[in-house]
Amino acid sequence: MEITSVATQGGYGSSNWVTSYLLMFSDSGRNWKQYRQEDSIWGFSGNVNADSVVYYRLQPSIKARFLRFIPLEWNPKGRIGMRIEAFGCAYRSEVIDLDGKSSLLYRFDQKSLSPIKDIISLKFKTMQSDGILLHRAGPSGDYITLELKRGKLFLLINSGAARLPSTHALVNLTLGSLLDDQHWHSVLIQRLGKQVNFTVDEHRHRFHTQGEFSYLDLDYEISFGGISAPSKSVSFSHNNFHGCLENLYFNGVDIIDLAKKQKPQIVIKGNVSFSCSQPQSVPLTFLSSRSYLALSTFSREDEILVSFQFRTWNKAGLLLFSELQLLSGGLLLLLSDGRLKLNLHPPGKLPSDITAGVGLSNGQWHSIALYAKRNHLSLMVDGHMTSASPLGTEIYSGGTYYFGGCPEKSFASKCKSPLGGFQGCMRLISISNEVVDLILVQQGSLGNFSDLQIDSCGISDRCLPNYCEHGGECSQSWSTFHCNCTNTGYTGATCHSSIYEQSCEAYKHRGNASGLYYVDSDGSGPLGPFLLFCNMTETAWTVIQHNGSDLTRVRNTHPGNPYAGFFEYMASMEQLQATINRAEHCEQELAYYCKKSRLVSQQDGTPFSWWVGRTNETQTYWGGSVPDPQKCTCGLEGNCIDDQYHCNCDADRSEWTNDTGFLSYKEHLPVTKIVITDTGRPHSEAAYKLGPLICQGDKSFWNSASFNTEASYLHFPTFHGELSADVSFFFKTTALSGVFLENLGITDFIRIELRSPTTVTFSFDVGNGPFEISVQSPTQFNDNQWHHVRVERNMKEASIQVDQLSPKIQAAPADGHVLLQLNSQLFVGGTATRQRGFLGCIRSLQLNGMALDLEERATVTPGVQPGCRGHCGSYGKLCRHGGRCREKPRGFFCDCASSAYTGPFCAEEISAYFGSGSSVIYNFQENYSLSRNSSSHAAPFHGDMKLSREMITFSFRTTRTPSLLLYLSSFYKEYLSVIIAKNGSFQIRYKLNRYQEPDVINFDFKSMADGQLHHVKINREEEVVFVEIDENARRQVFLSSGSEFTAVKSLVLGRILEHGEVDPDTSLAGAQGFTGCLSAVQLSHVAPLKAALRPSHPAPVTITGHVAESSCVAPAGTDATSRERTHSFTDHSGTMDDREPLTNVIKSDSAVIGGLIAVVIFILLCITAIAVRIYQQKRLYKRNEAKRSENVDSAEAVLKTRGFAMDKNCSYPECTGDGFAAPPSCHVQARTAPGGLIQ
Repeated sequence: MEITSVATQGGYGSSNWVTSYLLMFSDSGRNWKQYRQEDSIWGFSGNVNADSVVYYRLQPSIKARFLRFIPLEWNPKGRIGMRIEAFGCAYRSEVIDLDGKSSLLYRFDQKSLSPIKDIISLKFKTMQSDGILLHRAGPSGDYITLELKRGKLFLLINSGAARLPSTHALVNLTLGSLLDDQHWHSVLIQRLGKQVNFTVDEHRHRFHTQGEFSYLDLDYEISFGGISAPSKSVSFSHNNFHGCLENLYFNGVDIIDLAKKQKPQIVIKGNVSFSCSQPQSVPLTFLSSRSYLALSTFSREDEILVSFQFRTWNKAGLLLFSELQLLSGGLLLLLSDGRLKLNLHPPGKLPSDITAGVGLSNGQWHSIALYAKRNHLSLMVDGHMTSASPLGTEIYSGGTYYFGGCPEKSFASKCKSPLGGFQGCMRLISISNEVVDLILVQQGSLGNFSDLQIDSCGISDRCLPNYCEHGGECSQSWSTFHCNCTNTGYTGATCHSSIYEQSCEAYKHRGNASGLYYVDSDGSGPLGPFLLFCNMTETAWTVIQHNGSDLTRVRNTHPGNPYAGFFEYMASMEQLQATINRAEHCEQELAYYCKKSRLVSQQDGTPFSWWVGRTNETQTYWGGSVPDPQKCTCGLEGNCIDDQYHCNCDADRSEWTNDTGFLSYKEHLPVTKIVITDTGRPHSEAAYKLGPLICQGDKSFWNSASFNTEASYLHFPTFHGELSADVSFFFKTTALSGVFLENLGITDFIRIELRSPTTVTFSFDVGNGPFEISVQSPTQFNDNQWHHVRVERNMKEASIQVDQLSPKIQAAPADGHVLLQLNSQLFVGGTATRQRGFLGCIRSLQLNGMALDLEERATVTPGVQPGCRGHCGSYGKLCRHGGRCREKPRGFFCDCASSAYTGPFCAEEISAYFGSGSSVIYNFQENYSLSRNSSSHAAPFHGDMKLSREMITFSFRTTRTPSLLLYLSSFYKEYLSVIIAKNGSFQIRYKLNRYQEPDVINFDFKSMADGQLHHVKINREEEVVFVEIDENARRQVFLSSGSEFTAVKSLVLGRILEHGEVDPDTSLAGAQGFTGCLSAVQLSHVAPLKAALRPSHPAPVTITGHVAESSCVAPAGTDATSRERTHSFTDHSGTMDDREPLTNVIKSDSAVIGGLIAVVIFILLCITAIAVRIYQQKRLYKRNEAKRSENVDSAEAVLKTRGFAMDKNCSYPECTGDGFAAPPSCHVQARTAPGGLIQ
């Protein structure tokens, strides 16, 4: 019958009831199988008193003739007492028994079936691991085969040109495991065209078949149990099925019923019977390392002959120990690292251990036969014999055999188990050619045992289904499974958590610089990581390249013969969509050049050219426009070359023009295709160039809400994380405690809370009782700074981590409940009871990689405000070298105005190469008397101010002596000079009193003009000067010449042009100046190099001679461009695993560089030929206009050279031909002459 539910009750009017039990079932009364809940729960909770009824609905239901209830625990004040009731319905069964040589062949009418649709259902039972269950083939090589192999079902479908060479290629099309367990298993195959649903028991797999066609070219016959017709043989070896089939249906036809009635459509091959008469073996389950079975025998003493079969997932354990006469030890048969080892104990009695077999811990049944007689010893594993050389001693049986383990020492047994007990199943145990009746063992009349389950094999495949996510490799032992996450990009017990950030914005706020990064846009979601370029400016820009970035020319097209250009990106469309959805803004530059090539027909408005985005819809608006009007940028701005049209190209001019701009409607990006149809007329031509997809920011990263009362909260739909759940967010607060998040079920729940100022706790219950794990911090969390929390719960463990503190992990109970079943709303910032609410801010809340929009919900929720300020308290430390953190509504930025550095974190030094005789002079006061009445913002030190302290930092590299590095002067002939003397020593000279000689601080431990980069820090507090060179040479000096500067005049780097009253060494060095590289020069809050090379406003700086921005990090002798490029990437190399940019993969694009060189040569030749200066370029345009009728290919020559102008303010290597997209601040664009000619 089919049993759908069971109910239990205690003994009537007694104290006897069972509190937990196992439920087992069988269709024959032998070879029992345990019923499990959730694939992992073995036991059922029973009664708590004698009268109440505990009811369980069985999903899935049980088809069986016998039920067995095994009490595990009962009322300690009573005894076992159970009243049991089973609920179900009748079950119809048609059975056929196949002996491994027989089969059925069903022939049917071709009119009765569809060539694209099949439905096949059956149940089977066998103890053989291999066999063909069904096969149908066709004349052209198409076939469908269902084969049992190694206890798993393989479904092979071959359609059209698809050639699947072997079952090894079909590993993804397998279902089931351990199906040779002599229990019934159900199979359902549903095929509709290329879509196939394959179901085995409760596991389903959906997939598309291989090949070009949606139908299978098959004959109108199908065989079951084997391949009946020799002409229908297949390329792989096969065995016929040996076992029983039940309720076999093919497209609604009862095959077994037709066979019973001997209908002509059925051809029976071999001997079949219509009842399941398969022999029943009695298996044993060794449940723990304490399990064993001891059997005594009265066979011949001079012979040992033992055979059995076993299956296990464990790599080690004792299989057999045989006591020996005349020896103090015994003969051991061990499983070690998946191989068998046979030796004598104590060791040394055998010349060497016998080792046999490999991979024996694969869950399959393996046959063992051990034979020993006097000094001969042999071992057979799965039919392969291994023998030992004659022994030096004779072996005599001691009469007792221990299978699977040894009894406790108190039993005074000789049994030894150096590798621990065996966990797995055994069957068909035979001693001296006599099969052991294990039912007698169960009844207690034969042998003795401990912790065994007799007449049942309790092995389960813990890797089916595979709970290792994101391609993690599953392996298992008897009691658990393990996930190998190597090369997946994910980590954790089930490979759930991504090791990569979700956006460039997240990388930026870890302090990373521009470079290549792996980004996982949906975190722990199904999408994998992909490689992109992050351009870290004040905001983070994401740059995603495609394969069509070159300028492409199109000719000879018309509506009947269109041109289509396709773009493939470095990410899937799903990954691109996730990235775009997270971004605050995205854009893509599309440049369309045309010469007598229109975009739209002026007669009926039919588009001649269009593009397609990720929605796969045709778009007829162009760069700079919006979706609704079919216009270009010039049409919106009203500056098209012909005001009758909305696009330049629609003017249909015979000279080159263009419609270029940025597409920024996120729902249509990225561009995947462009179609051009109007270049078929004489002298008609078009060209296009598509830039990379560029996205800005991460709207989820700063999405936040402020909770102002303990009773306030936000609510969201129920969180569904049944098997794997992760929650991450930032919080900041000054409160002592509060609940961040809570979601309830009937009994299950999850809760994350600030338990105390130093404790964050994760509590949960999945049916095994409440658990909680906490992170304790040595410092308080309620410091009003951002803290990051991440919790995860999966089948194996739960974990919590806060900031960079060590994570806390709680292992899941073995064979416990695993499904987290929640049904209430998700409460954020509070609880359903409105108690213990959170006061503070929560930001970037994500559940299983999906962000919740806190701001949107907060706008309509009383007591909660969208957004949260105060980011600098946490992120201000990212602003380096004197940069100041400034708040933004969504985030912060580093103000580098007072720093000698630049970049998003004020970490990019500004360096310059000084040629011979060059200098940079920063004038604090033009004239002392004038400055007293001046309010100029460019003079930070005033003449009447006394400078009693200063901090000076800089780096330098040179090989010249003497050299003047820095000279600070005043109107009162006081000065500070930093020089390299003629002997190479480093000297600092302070003269703070015009009437005294300068104080000299001399470092002469080595020559500083050695071509190496040196770092200098000088800090003066009145008469105390602290000097540090290269972070190791330190000195503190007390000045005698004075304690303050009066009326500071100027700061000079390099050669001193106006010589004052200085000492001879300073005068000599000042006349020589400085030749080399100076970097990151700063005097208190003045940065002279930055003011000279990167002015943000007019500054009192004078540059004399050759001073060029460069990099002091680059080795001497490289050109300025190379030095700059090296500097941009030298300090930011990293690997995938530590989330650093992959800058080592950056390589120069030789083709682009060659194109740039060609542009330079072309321009020089043009200038020479027409003998005009650069400022006469307008005449050149006019001359090109005049020549256009004589040479229609002049534009083509320019197109070939790909001459593009670059913003002069760009210094990023991605703008200089290294194969990367220009950042938003320096987009590369084509210059267009007044006549439309591309220059």
